[in-house]
Amino acid sequence: MIAERWDYASPVSSEVHDYGSDIYTEAEGSDDTLANLGPLRRLAGIWTSAEGADVHPVGAGSDVTGPVVDSDEHIVFVERYELQPIDPQTNGPQLFYGLRYHTHIVKPGEVETFHDQVGYWLWEPAARTVVHSLAIPRGQVVLAAGPAEPDASEFEVSAERGTEVYGILSNPFLERAFQTVSFRIRVTVNDDGTWSYEEHTEMRVPDREGLVDHVDRNTLRRMGEPTPNPLAAVGDPSTTR
Repeated sequence: MIAERWDYASPVSSEVHDYGSDIYTEAEGSDDTLANLGPLRRLAGIWTSAEGADVHPVGAGSDVTGPVVDSDEHIVFVERYELQPIDPQTNGPQLFYGLRYHTHIVKPGEVETFHDQVGYWLWEPAARTVVHSLAIPRGQVVLAAGPAEPDASEFEVSAERGTEVYGILSNPFLERAFQTVSFRIRVTVNDDGTWSYEEHTEMRVPDREGLVDHVDRNTLRRMGEPTPNPLAAVGDPSTTR
């Protein structure tokens, strides 16, 4: 069972890892992304769950289909989450191994999209940092990060509005009506082969006092294996490309 909430840690430091004075010479990485993903390794693949839980603010005019408690709607959702390895990426000496992901969410028994999200989960080995990017078709993007050890089974990334690194950008309407102040997601890799996340998006909403906590939780079960990244797949006749 995932905890109801956790104590928020400070956002990841914006201090740059010391890669030396040469900012142009590219790092040499391995062709095999799957073998070098650190704490992200066990997330690679295709996952699903029909037991997601979402708590979000509603008001007059909202399309409410679930129970409402203290002006927050509670719903169950169905999720398909695909994470596929990409080739190593470099910014000069900075090296990332990563997973390109797409998560698609609907309400039970419906086909209309409830939530759609794309982005990358990245592992920066030298800095021992997980980076998470997301973009949603409501006109919002986030870049979050957090520290982790290569063999960690649990890690957390975060972002805050108004920062120059690891921040949040929204379209003008969202900035006015549902201003996102902070974003945090904690990932836990479970011993039974599943993985879980708990996500908190804190917002300012004009008709609500204080910050509103939009919460999403789910535990996902594997339904498909990952496809090797293009470099690793070269010469492997069993891989469909």
